[in-house]
Amino acid sequence: MAERDTIGEYLEGYARILAGACATGRRLSRDELGALRAQGERAAEAGIGLRLMVRAHLAAAQDVHAELRGPAAGHLLAAVEQAVDAFAEGHERAQRLAIRQQEAARREFIDDLLHGRSDPGRLAERAERFGLLLSHAHAVAVAEGPEPYDDGYPVTRGVESSLAVRFGDRRILLTTKNGRLICIAPGDQGDVLSFFAKQAYAATDGGRVAIGRPHPGVGGVVHSYEEALNALDLAVRMQLEDPVLHASDLLVYPVLTRDRQAMADLVDTVLGPLQQARGGARTLLDTLAAYFDTGCVAAEAARRLSLSVRAVTYRLERIHRLTGADPADPVDRYTLQTAVIGARLLDWPEQEL
Repeated sequence: MAERDTIGEYLEGYARILAGACATGRRLSRDELGALRAQGERAAEAGIGLRLMVRAHLAAAQDVHAELRGPAAGHLLAAVEQAVDAFAEGHERAQRLAIRQQEAARREFIDDLLHGRSDPGRLAERAERFGLLLSHAHAVAVAEGPEPYDDGYPVTRGVESSLAVRFGDRRILLTTKNGRLICIAPGDQGDVLSFFAKQAYAATDGGRVAIGRPHPGVGGVVHSYEEALNALDLAVRMQLEDPVLHASDLLVYPVLTRDRQAMADLVDTVLGPLQQARGGARTLLDTLAAYFDTGCVAAEAARRLSLSVRAVTYRLERIHRLTGADPADPVDRYTLQTAVIGARLLDWPEQEL
């Protein structure tokens, strides 16, 4: 009875509108249609489903039909069609507005969360609405592909669906930011981020995923997110080929660049003489990089560079003559390799030190 009374609030005037329209066979007036749309909006705002309200409208129309006589009864169906359509339009409009408001609130929360804005207490409170308990440690994975992605894109929906099927109601948040896919998960659930990485790599057609370390508290998400972004940036500068990068495996690089001036001095001192070579330092620098990346195996470096082993050997000898450091000597090798890493990090020789 209580439900019927509640529904009745959104049927007020409906029977009168039908009866008035059927009396002359006229179409519903603008004011009548406006009133029905407004009732649909209020019903949606109250959380009453459209199917339930449509059934209520049809039931009320049957009561009106029982009281109609003669030609008036023949006009009822057309009047009901107009009335229900107007009510549904208002109901759907209110739902669309609510969805847009929810999306805006979610986007604002994501921006605040990933940039560390907003009061920590308020942010933690808002986070619970989206399934996160910021009192716990969290880790963030970031995936990028050949094109930007947004919340409604098929790639995003596909990855989100896969996570939902695999992990059910775990406290996971999938979103997008600056064209990248982002997954936030509890820090002790590495399987979630590993699965996300696998799905994102496949969905983005060979993109790249970086996973930050778990960090506690409200600021932990920001810290892990920044680590993941830095790992993606390092992958480009260091020409890393791994599709999945873990920030914990790349900690040596921030250490090497912590004193930028010292690294610049090392690169300039050790590798600067390579600029005396014909065509500049780039060719010999690439040779050194390939040599070190292949475990100092000249034959493998030659295959990677599409050169003969003899050509690679000649270049290594040329590097030795110019720099005074022998790539085959363990002590010199360490200095040279560190300098090559620094050159990549500092984008030398394209950028001046």
